[in-house]
Amino acid sequence: MHVCRVSILMACVLGVTMGQQAHGGQSGRGNAAADIPILPYRLVEWPTPPNSAAGVPAGPWNFIQVASVAVTARGTILVLHRGAHPIMEFEGNGKFVRSWGDGMFSEGKVGAIPEANWTEDKSHYSAVYGPAGCTSCGAHSVRVDPQGNIWVIDAPGHVIIKLNPDGKEIMRLGTKGVSGIGPNNFNLPTDVAFAANGDVYVSDGYGSARILKYSRDGKYLLQWGNRGKGPSEFGLPHNLVTDAQGRVYVTDRDNQRIQVFDFNGKFLSQWTGTGGISGLAITKDRRIWTGGILRDLEGKVLGRLPGTTGAHGVAVTDSGDVYIAQLSGVVQKFVKL
Repeated sequence: MHVCRVSILMACVLGVTMGQQAHGGQSGRGNAAADIPILPYRLVEWPTPPNSAAGVPAGPWNFIQVASVAVTARGTILVLHRGAHPIMEFEGNGKFVRSWGDGMFSEGKVGAIPEANWTEDKSHYSAVYGPAGCTSCGAHSVRVDPQGNIWVIDAPGHVIIKLNPDGKEIMRLGTKGVSGIGPNNFNLPTDVAFAANGDVYVSDGYGSARILKYSRDGKYLLQWGNRGKGPSEFGLPHNLVTDAQGRVYVTDRDNQRIQVFDFNGKFLSQWTGTGGISGLAITKDRRIWTGGILRDLEGKVLGRLPGTTGAHGVAVTDSGDVYIAQLSGVVQKFVKL
């Protein structure tokens, strides 16, 4: 029992390091979070708590660390967490649908390198494997493409896996357990996004500092990015999304900005002063959630969710409901008033 408690504590510490170091500090264009208007949303209890075999409430779901959330083509919600049954599916009302994914993700875990060991030309992150790792700690991001396929990112496993809507693997980018900086390998990748024509963008973030583009059938097309602080350079490209015009938005978390590119990686602009944002989600009405802060597609802050600005992952439904993945082990659901 003591070992279990220590493991959970270490997981919580890692969660702060990986995803929430800027929690509550995501400002927009120099404005403190407290100065950003609160949007008309309310936090609701979600998902529906499980029952025990005796038919009585059994407490909260054992999510460990919630790394990401996504909305399926059916309107259900996928919760990606770092524990047993790492992919869980729920209806929008919170009813449990199904779960799967045991053995899919690596047992490695990503953590920050102590600042005393930093160098300007190398990543500030690394991974630990074996007994020091943890079950499904490779789970980093889940996305759903326009065709309804499910994509999951195993960061320390160095792979991106494409599943059909039923959860069966149909394609894989990268080779599990093999890191690299070539066109068909990754070094601790973080997220995936999709162009209107089916092209796929990958942020190769923790170990590398680049964005790669593939065709819908997995053929390498191009890449851009280097380590640094200038245009088209990254400290940590953590999440990315695309809009209807083909622009690619990338959270450069360690440089506390969002960079915007065209569909072939040409630098267009950057939004500075954002804080260390992790999660991104595009809305149906052409806005973008940057953590718990809503912006227009030029980066102007429109408002924030009540009581939260940090998020490791964000998803939004067509009706506007917002789901926030927190590495503290919870999913927050916000609905419009």
